[in-house]
Amino acid sequence: MADPSAHVFEDKIYIYPSHDWESGIAENNNGDHFNMRDYHVFSMENAEAEVVDHGAVLSVEEISWAGRQLWDSDVACKDGKYYLYFSLKDQNDIFRLGVAVSDRPEGPFVPETNPMKGSYSIDPCIFEENGAYYIYFGGIWGGQLQFYRNNKLTPPCELPHFHEPALCPKVAKLQDNMLEFAEDPRDVLILDEQGNPLRQGDTERRFFEASWVHKYNGKYYFSYSTGDTHLLCYAIGDNPYGPFTYQGVILTPVVGWTTHHSILEFKGKWYLFYHDTVPSGGKTWLRSMKMVELEYDANGLIKTIAGQ
Repeated sequence: MADPSAHVFEDKIYIYPSHDWESGIAENNNGDHFNMRDYHVFSMENAEAEVVDHGAVLSVEEISWAGRQLWDSDVACKDGKYYLYFSLKDQNDIFRLGVAVSDRPEGPFVPETNPMKGSYSIDPCIFEENGAYYIYFGGIWGGQLQFYRNNKLTPPCELPHFHEPALCPKVAKLQDNMLEFAEDPRDVLILDEQGNPLRQGDTERRFFEASWVHKYNGKYYFSYSTGDTHLLCYAIGDNPYGPFTYQGVILTPVVGWTTHHSILEFKGKWYLFYHDTVPSGGKTWLRSMKMVELEYDANGLIKTIAGQ
């Protein structure tokens, strides 16, 4: 299991990961070897408790518009309903975002007939504040974010040059029905200490994939993976839309190519959920979930955790 999105529902920790398996597909930079087919849900009564696997809750075969590769997901709760937002390639091999709904946090989830209108790329993350729900998404390389400009598929579908502003993750407020964007997705701007947008060539700090947002002491923390430099980083802002100013590294590289995470508070402590490939002997396509306590310093900066 990989890409763990963790939340507190019904006074328990619920974790929504993607599900790695031995697909037999050769490893490449587009991530074709990550050929996931279903989702499981896990829960924990507390941070030290045994993990409960609630089994498969949604599969590719149940999704009418499905092509392949059921990648990262996230879940939100509103008015007693649970909404699973997921990344999946359609039958044209283009990543879209879908929604599935359940009456219970552990599922099973029933998918909507069509993907979210206007959606693209991967790695949905939901942040809620005062009854408003925001969806963040995007990932480059296999995540296809480089194919788009101004929310349109725009050939020649190339990355910016190293000296140009980096590709930005996206954010949009959701409609009240939780099934559609309420607005066109906007850029989530990540700035350096001088207030300038990070450059595409700044691979130690620029966005690659794995958006996550949480709030601490009145500030909004946007965290993400740098991808090919294998870091989890974060930036801080005063608004869910950003801009966010880069602050530092949350997690140094782990065993395995990818790094992907979530952050939550539970019973007065903060936790980082992530994955690595230690149990599989370093096979990048067979990852396992882990969690560790996360701490802040007196200025609200996250103390860097050493990957293993």
